[in-house]
Amino acid sequence: VEAVHLIADGKAPRIPQPEEGATYEGIQKKENAEISWDQPAAALHNWIRGHDKVPGAWTTIDGQVVTFYGSSLLDASVPAGQELTIKGASRPGLVTKNGLVVFGNDGKMVLVRNLQFEDGKMIPASKYFSADETTALELTEEEKKIAEDIR
Repeated sequence: VEAVHLIADGKAPRIPQPEEGATYEGIQKKENAEISWDQPAAALHNWIRGHDKVPGAWTTIDGQVVTFYGSSLLDASVPAGQELTIKGASRPGLVTKNGLVVFGNDGKMVLVRNLQFEDGKMIPASKYFSADETTALELTEEEKKIAEDIR
């Protein structure tokens, strides 16, 4: 009550805050968000989730930095998928129809839904191996005629 009265009367002491250690920089920096693979799945999930969206938890895959987004713990049998070697991981990840499954040092799994590459391109993790594939549009004879008429 006394403090409130001092403030109301304009007599509360004012102590200037020291500027030593003060910063306007964000605390989380990209270089500090690298994933350490030697930990249980729950810790991996919390690390990825804790850095989602900024700055983004990252690792190195095929020599390039890949950032993980949208993780969840996976409590099921090991799904079928295509193996993906991840630098520092004791076990390869699995690219499945639902996303990228990574393993903690306890053998439990984390599902990662989205990946972002160094160039800023983001893809669903399930499309990792098909990310570079492009399909050419093939027109039937009828469609070619319609396209020619439109031109």
